Amino acid sequence: MLESKAEVHAGVQIGIHVGVHSRTKDSIASIHSRTLAQEYLLKIMDDRSSNLECTEFVQEPRLITDPGRAARVAALVEPVLAGLGYRFVRVRISGFAGRTIHILAQRPDGTMSIEDCEAVSRALSPVFDVADPIESSYRLEISSPGIDRPLVRRSDFDRYAGHVAQIEMQVPIDGRKRFRGELHGTEGECARIGCDAAQDVLLPIDEMMEARLVLTDELISESLRKSKQNQRKETDDGDR
Repeated sequence: MLESKAEVHAGVQIGIHVGVHSRTKDSIASIHSRTLAQEYLLKIMDDRSSNLECTEFVQEPRLITDPGRAARVAALVEPVLAGLGYRFVRVRISGFAGRTIHILAQRPDGTMSIEDCEAVSRALSPVFDVADPIESSYRLEISSPGIDRPLVRRSDFDRYAGHVAQIEMQVPIDGRKRFRGELHGTEGECARIGCDAAQDVLLPIDEMMEARLVLTDELISESLRKSKQNQRKETDDGDR
């Protein structure tokens, strides 16, 4: 059974969440269901290259990736989402006895509706049933990246230039690992960020541990404007 909710801040939808409880691996499915899931998983993996070539949107690689167990989950999730036309952002695994796998994804226009989350959940369930990425029972949650979203690709830093970001590096740059300031786009494989009144700092994107937008009034206003534009576009498309 799917559970869904929308997170709202100052009248603006921050994120869409859909959660579903999985069962333990011993009661996941019948032999027939497992066979269907195995066939689906093999098809997804076989089609991975062609799926990633469908659009430039799904081709761009993530430069900030997930460590450890989350990396194994990400390797399963990314080709499935690409095949559906979504972009995989990040995965988080939390908890112990009752683990939660939280997957962030988006459509080409940056949105992610409840229906999109449900579609992703249905597509991932048979893949997870077979691959069994978590040894214990877990809860699968699908959501939009939200307004204060993670930045994981080079284009993210260009797209959100002018907004404030918080960045943590894997190794210190000039004696510091944490940076906060206004994004000024990219230069090569580095993000340009203005941390003070002095010159910008260049930070290698693939050496970042975490990068995320900071929730500000300006970011909320822009998100609201884009949301209204998307709603008008959907209304216009529906009238045709």
